[in-house]
Amino acid sequence: MNMNDTQLEVGKYLVSPLAKQQGEGRYAASVSIRSGRGSGTHDRVLRFTGLFDSAAAAVHYATEHALGWIHERSSPACA
Repeated sequence: MNMNDTQLEVGKYLVSPLAKQQGEGRYAASVSIRSGRGSGTHDRVLRFTGLFDSAAAAVHYATEHALGWIHERSSPACA
């Protein structure tokens, strides 16, 4: 069972976290970070190694990491 009902637009990015049920009721987390349109679309997928007790916890973890990734790329470089 996959849980992916939460998409979030952050500036030019579309964040789509995913929780996938593993054995014994645990969940794996991943997230797609998409930017661009048409033939210029770029999709980065991050898969995480930890397992979570709930789908909500996995989605939250994936979302927080995606927001951190976006923030790193949006911040001006330090001089």
